[in-house]
Amino acid sequence: MYQSYFGLAEAPFSIAPAPRYLYMSQRHQEALAHLLYGVNGDGGFVLLTGEVGTGKTTICRCLLEQIPETCDVAYIFNPKLTVEELLSTICIEFGISYPAGNSSIKVFVDCINAHLLDAHAKGRHAVLIIDEAQNLSPDVLEQMRLLTNLETSERKLLQIILLGQPELAAMLERPELRQLAQRIVARYHLGPLTKPEVAAYVRHRLEVAGAQHPLFPPALMGRLHRLSNGVPRILNVLCDRALLGAFVQGKERVDRTTLAQAAREVLHQSATQRSNLRRSLAVGLMLLVGVAFALVAIYRQAPSG
Repeated sequence: MYQSYFGLAEAPFSIAPAPRYLYMSQRHQEALAHLLYGVNGDGGFVLLTGEVGTGKTTICRCLLEQIPETCDVAYIFNPKLTVEELLSTICIEFGISYPAGNSSIKVFVDCINAHLLDAHAKGRHAVLIIDEAQNLSPDVLEQMRLLTNLETSERKLLQIILLGQPELAAMLERPELRQLAQRIVARYHLGPLTKPEVAAYVRHRLEVAGAQHPLFPPALMGRLHRLSNGVPRILNVLCDRALLGAFVQGKERVDRTTLAQAAREVLHQSATQRSNLRRSLAVGLMLLVGVAFALVAIYRQAPSG
């Protein structure tokens, strides 16, 4: 609604993972470098974790644009599957044929192994990317480890890249998954943007969308950083709503009042949760004080030795 009003070619703060809008902070560059290392590696696992909305999937889409022509990529974005379902999905993604109606893990693995050996003989490299990998069950993760056993005398045949929330790293610390953890050849945790990076992020996305002048004054960047906690997805939603508010109000740019209104609309649930937390802490403190007074009273009434 506000694009033509502000002279923008497209919406600058869409939450869709568009690689050309990716602002490459130092951490994002390092995260992408780890994934590229995984693509060109000799097998094993590469792990990329980060909080919700920090840009893991966008970096992955950026990676896909840089995949060498000699790589075959299977990309799974909904891994909440059984072992059989995941192996079937891997076959479908790689274009591997398997017997109709098959449910045998061995048959799936044999088909995958034969395909990977054939690809290796042709000088091709297979990469499996699993997004939202914190949803993988331990059984499926163990099967993923077993797939990395497929190898020749020179190298492993499959490189697996796991993208997930911090719970994934915690899950891989379990004793029963220690063999998989030992096969992680590179790992990286993607943190939130700093205050200077938030300013650069907003400026970058506006420039890509065709903005001819700043729509967010520099004085608002600290406020944007505090409201979003440096999380790009929250920042996108907040900036989008603020631009819509400025458009509705007929303003040339977002000001503090408009941003405050956008924050109330976008972050209402979070604000409510924080308010509930404060109330719970207050009630807990009152209970502790009450218990302390009761103990003091009991102590004073107790007969002396």
